Amino acid sequence: MSSSSMNRYWIPQLDIHKKVITQELQYYLGPEATVRSFTRDGEDGFLITTPGPCLTDEQIDDICVKSKEMWEKQAAARSSGASTKVLKRPLHQPVVMSKAGGSDSARRRRENRRRNESRSRRDERRQN
Repeated sequence: MSSSSMNRYWIPQLDIHKKVITQELQYYLGPEATVRSFTRDGEDGFLITTPGPCLTDEQIDDICVKSKEMWEKQAAARSSGASTKVLKRPLHQPVVMSKAGGSDSARRRRENRRRNESRSRRDERRQN
């Protein structure tokens, strides 16, 4: 549809989680409906573009309830601690290549000791 046949509506952001309205909008208004953050007269909200009417009061109430649930889930996840948090990208976990004082350091010390002993023996032979 052309943009001239689309209706645009603004609703305030109050009690609405952006992720929830983004996920729910097309369910309520159809696949052509879009939503984006928009500030109108200094107030944050959402600009909804749709070929038909805007959300009903009941649909907005439903989005507000789902938004509250989303915020509660996020708060619970934060309070449970990061130790149980699963990485979104498990393939990007750090891999230890060397640690200070680890086996690489011990190996280097042994090699340096051997080199120094070899030099000492060489120097002794030269002196004799």
